[in-house]
Amino acid sequence: MANNQHIKCPSCGENIDVNSILIQQLETEIHQKLKVSFDEKKQKVTEASLAFEEEKKLFEIQKLKEKELFDEQLRSQLKENEKILEAKIKQQLTEEQSAQLNIMQAELNEKSQKLIELNASKAEIEKLKREKNEMQGIADLAAQEKMSVILSQEKEKIQKAADEKNELKLKDLQKKIDDQRLLTEEMKRKQEQGSMQLQGEVQELAIEEWLQQQYPIDTIDEIKKGARGGDCIQIVNTRTTQNCGKIYYESKRTKKFEATWIDKFKADMRIKGADIGVIVTESMPTEMDRMGLKDGVYICTFQEFKSLSGILRESIIQINSAMISQLDSGDKMQILYDYLTSNNFRMQVEAIVEGFTAMKTAIESEKRSMYRIWKEREKQIEKVTINTIDMHASIRGIAGTAIQAVKALELTSDEIDTETDSIP
Repeated sequence: MANNQHIKCPSCGENIDVNSILIQQLETEIHQKLKVSFDEKKQKVTEASLAFEEEKKLFEIQKLKEKELFDEQLRSQLKENEKILEAKIKQQLTEEQSAQLNIMQAELNEKSQKLIELNASKAEIEKLKREKNEMQGIADLAAQEKMSVILSQEKEKIQKAADEKNELKLKDLQKKIDDQRLLTEEMKRKQEQGSMQLQGEVQELAIEEWLQQQYPIDTIDEIKKGARGGDCIQIVNTRTTQNCGKIYYESKRTKKFEATWIDKFKADMRIKGADIGVIVTESMPTEMDRMGLKDGVYICTFQEFKSLSGILRESIIQINSAMISQLDSGDKMQILYDYLTSNNFRMQVEAIVEGFTAMKTAIESEKRSMYRIWKEREKQIEKVTINTIDMHASIRGIAGTAIQAVKALELTSDEIDTETDSIP
């Protein structure tokens, strides 16, 4: 066997180890195959990574478009609300001004009537006096003229006083109109600066103050303005245990309850590590007429919040006491079971499912869009093909055999046989 593993070189006569040469060749061949396989797998990974990045870009573009559409709808709704409010204010001002003008007109008519009656009475008096003076003779003529002058002066005084009084009323009315216009502009400015936000801040402060007064041993942390999240977090404490759990509150004071608040609030709860979430709103969802649980979040009004907070706080304390007793017992399986049945684990699973659902919806939408594009292109190709065949057939019918046949437009032998077999 040893002799068979070596051969002698016919040229130089040196012994050559055949096994070492074969091993070297096998190593070289295996190395090349592994390198080719590695390059192929690396290429597939690169292609998959590029495809994923493309899908990610498409998803970001779609998300940006949806956000722009939502912002546009929101701006449109705000403009519409501003127009409605401005129309109501203008109508109210018009009605008030009309009522005031009617009152002033009535007063003016009454004064004018009294002035006419006074003038008629004075004219009658003057006539009587004039007749008396005619009877008394020329001696009393000067007295009558003097009386006429006095009456004329009194008439002018009365007319002037009436004009001054009416002028003051008109100026007062004009001042009221100007004040109302300034008040309208101020109301509009306050609305543009976010009066709804101010109302929400008032309710938010009321919630924080009530929690601090009602539960002085708890920690009430305010979420600063501009930061992501709700309005405040209540960290439940007892005299023996700190941080039994967290209750997350968010204040809303709008005319309509938005369903999108719940998903955003649940995402904020996961970030803050809250056990329970409560939305205190002025307008309830359409399907709810009182406080309740919706999609894992408690929804209530400000009046209901005071009772609900005590119930939720007590439940957190009881759950924490039960968990502490189980931890002391050292039952790992029970601890694992409690974690799997806890609200935190459920919210994490919901977040994962919501992410997959959104991705699946996006993929289905993309599939439908691509299928529609393929169908449109298929119809276009079919139209171009039919027109090309018609044009070629028309030219061959005119020019005859001078036009060469196009192989792609002619029937193959198999297709001719099929056509022949189909003829009865």
